[in-house]
Amino acid sequence: MATSTTKVPAGGTPPGPPGEPSARGTARRRGALLHRLDIKGAPYAFVAPFFVVFAAFSFYPLVYTSWISLHDVELATLDVMEWVALDNYVDLWGDSRFWNALRNTVTIGVISTVPQLLMALGLAHLLNYRMCASLFFRVASLVPYATSVAAAALVFTMIFERDFGMINWALGTVGIDPVDWEADKWPAQVAISTIVIWRWTGYNALLYLAAMQAIPADRYEAASLDGASRWQQFTHVTVPGIRSTIVFTIVLSTIGATQLFGEPLIFGQGPNGVTGGADNQYQTLGLLLYEEGWKNYQMGRSATVAWAMFLLLILVFVVQRLIKRLRSRTS
Repeated sequence: MATSTTKVPAGGTPPGPPGEPSARGTARRRGALLHRLDIKGAPYAFVAPFFVVFAAFSFYPLVYTSWISLHDVELATLDVMEWVALDNYVDLWGDSRFWNALRNTVTIGVISTVPQLLMALGLAHLLNYRMCASLFFRVASLVPYATSVAAAALVFTMIFERDFGMINWALGTVGIDPVDWEADKWPAQVAISTIVIWRWTGYNALLYLAAMQAIPADRYEAASLDGASRWQQFTHVTVPGIRSTIVFTIVLSTIGATQLFGEPLIFGQGPNGVTGGADNQYQTLGLLLYEEGWKNYQMGRSATVAWAMFLLLILVFVVQRLIKRLRSRTS
């Protein structure tokens, strides 16, 4: 009877069963596939929750709002829509209240943003120096930002009150007649801007402070050796070093000014629920959106105002990019 012999390879290790090499190859291929999926797919898995939340709470409402803006819809009957195409946008273009709200939004935005960022820049410059209790002052600068909008607006409403407010009392001590901060246009806008400045100056100051601390100390040493004063170091080293942060805060403040709602609403909330003053002297786009939707029950027109605000922000962004591109070409 013939017997089969197995040849041993030169390495001295006998081969395994006939199916083992293919099983090992399959396992290696599976491991390589999982490794590639881990390397290439893990980043998408990590960012997927953000896009899910963004799609549910930002993208879908944006698309649905654009759809509503093309219809005549009332708040009480949201399921009943009448197609009107671009009529809401045409009516908004010819509505004097929209242009008044746009002008008020721009003026309040300028009055609040420019002093706010300048004060934040100066405050950050002071906090950047080593001084006693610097941590306390940095934390204290965030207290206004952490304060509720309603609480801040109510306190400032009492401060700017016509008959018993602290501001008019202080003006009376120097012989200045009391100012009706709510009834007059410019005083009302200054008062609302004061609330915005108080709430956001410390927040922007900490942003500037973080950017200033990232500037290498060698630049200040070189400027000091060249004979530059503190002011020259600030204008030629600090400001250029945090230019990107300054642009970021300008964009952020522009978005906030366009969406300004809580401060003017609480500041002028009368017994009849008047929004923006009796003559709409400080009505912003956010207040106009609220009035159209939740007082006049015209959700289609309210959605049109919302999209006008969105398009306005896009326009501001495009203009900012064009200015940046022109400056980069000239420099």
